[in-house]
Amino acid sequence: MKKLQKKIRYKFFKKKILILCLTHRSFNKYHNEKLEFLGDSILNFIITKIIYKKYLHKEEGYMTRIRSNLVNKKNLFKIAKNIKLNKYINLGKCEIKMKGQYKKSILANTLEAIIGGIYLDSNNINIVENTIKYLFLNKKILNNKNKKDPKTILQEYLQKYKISLPKYYIYDKKGKDHEKIFTVHCKIKNNITKGQGKNKKKAEQIAAKKALIKLGLNY
Repeated sequence: MKKLQKKIRYKFFKKKILILCLTHRSFNKYHNEKLEFLGDSILNFIITKIIYKKYLHKEEGYMTRIRSNLVNKKNLFKIAKNIKLNKYINLGKCEIKMKGQYKKSILANTLEAIIGGIYLDSNNINIVENTIKYLFLNKKILNNKNKKDPKTILQEYLQKYKISLPKYYIYDKKGKDHEKIFTVHCKIKNNITKGQGKNKKKAEQIAAKKALIKLGLNY
């Protein structure tokens, strides 16, 4: 656990709290679910505060998207993998057999529990904020890149200028079931752009991207 504490740059005063953070409900009746609940709330609050200060001039939707990219389970899982959190989790025998230490949900939830545990152990929100900044903003640092997908950008642009919203429809499907190629048309008034992809969603995004280019917008 010394290695783990170095990786998160926080040394627990009460080792019992750290052990509890790392204990899954399959291992013991005293487990980390309440700490996970606490950590989730703290993480959202601190990330929201950071984003609010950095992007005060931006619209709410923009800030929401950045926060979502940072606090979603996928990113939590990535961070947990980076610090090799799977090596330290206490799991029950059945969960170990099912390779629970590699499960996205267990790793993400344990990371949230650690955040809650740091707050309980330190009783200092500033210390927790420093840990979150180090873990969440070190490599992925908040930047000015807009994480919106083409469909969202297109819709917001059209709404802004009060233009009829695009209509997407499947124009063609080719190939066998496991390797179908979808052709989707994106229609804005009388203008149509075409997108192809392995699924409907991907084809729609490509069609929307072409529509953005046609409108003279860079994506």
